[in-house]
Amino acid sequence: MHHATDNRPVVPGGAASPAVHRPRTLLAMAPGLADRLFTQEQRARLARIARTDPYLVADDLHSPAYEDALAAAEVLLTCWGATPLTSDVLERAPRLRAVVHAAGSVKHHVTHACWERGLVVSAAAGANALPVAEYTLAAILLAGKQVGRAARKYRELGGASHDWRTELGSSGNYRRTVGIVGASRIGRRVIELLHPFDLRVLLYDPYVSGAEAARLGVEPVELLELCARSSVVSVHAPQLPETRHMIGAPELAAMPDGATLINTSRGSLVDEAALVGHARAGRLDAVLDVTEPELPPPGSPLYTLPNVLLTPHLAGSFGNELHRMAAHAIDEVGRYGAGLAFLEPVRAEALGRSA
Repeated sequence: MHHATDNRPVVPGGAASPAVHRPRTLLAMAPGLADRLFTQEQRARLARIARTDPYLVADDLHSPAYEDALAAAEVLLTCWGATPLTSDVLERAPRLRAVVHAAGSVKHHVTHACWERGLVVSAAAGANALPVAEYTLAAILLAGKQVGRAARKYRELGGASHDWRTELGSSGNYRRTVGIVGASRIGRRVIELLHPFDLRVLLYDPYVSGAEAARLGVEPVELLELCARSSVVSVHAPQLPETRHMIGAPELAAMPDGATLINTSRGSLVDEAALVGHARAGRLDAVLDVTEPELPPPGSPLYTLPNVLLTPHLAGSFGNELHRMAAHAIDEVGRYGAGLAFLEPVRAEALGRSA
C-alpha cells in the first residue's frame, strides 16, 4: 500500500530509503490520555520521525484552538476519546491522508466519510489484544484449579483443618475442556496461549471453516454443544446486533454444574439476568470484566455474589501496557513516512464483523 498522494521514493521490492518523509502529525485523543499513553522516549521518537508537537493534543477537533494544526495535518495519531471524523471535520483537514489509532477499535471515530475520502487507517488492535488474552489465560487456569472456590472456603474456615484433596477432587487443568466463543483477534490469541497446556479446546465461530479450525488446533462445534461440554466458556465475539445475548438462558442452562463463564468482550453478549440466577444457585461461576451497563448499578448482585469475580474493564491495555500500543502506533507512522504498507491496516469491509 503506497500512497498515491505523495512522492516519497521507494526502492524496488517495497523497501524505503531512510528518512524519506516526516509526515505532519497531530495527536487527537481524550484530555490527559497522552501523558499516560507515551513515555518521554516515545514522544522523542515520534518527534524524530514526524513533524509534530508531541505535547499538543487535540481533545476536540471542533475547537478553533486546533484549527491550524488540523488544517496542516497529514496524519492523525488517535486514541480513546478521539473526535469522530465526520465530513465537517474532514473539510477542515484538507491534507489529511492517514489515521493511526493507538488502541483497538476505530468504530467510534472513523466514519464513512473517512473511507469516502480514501484515508488509510491503522489500529493497534493486536497490541491491545495481548493483555486481554493474558487476562483470559490466567482466568481459565485459575478456574480449572477451582481457586475461587478454594479461597472462599479457606477464608470461611479461618484456620480450621480441612480435607482439601476431597474438597477439590474435581479440580485441575489436565485434559480439561475449554470453549472459546469467537475466533476474533483476541480469541485466536487465547487459543495460541492455550497451546502449551494439556487442555481440549472447542471453538464456536460460524465464519471459521473446518480446515481453519484444524490449523488453529481446535475442535469446531455448535454453541450449545460447546457450552454443554466445556468446564470453562470464554466469550470473544464482537458486539453486533446478532450477538446480543448469544450466551443466553439455553446456553447457560447447558453448562455443567461448577463451570465458569468468562466474558472479556462486551456485556451485551451475555444474558446477565439468567447468569445471576445460575450464580445465585451456586451452579455456575463467572469472571466478568465487562457488563451491561458497563458500570453495574448500585445494589447489583454482581458486586456481592461470592462466585462472581467482577473487574472494572481492565483486561485490555492498562498502566504500562498503554506504552505497547503507543510503540505500535509510532511504528506505523514511521512506515507511513517510508511509503510502506501498515502492519495492521483497517479495512472498511471488515468493520462489520469486528469489535
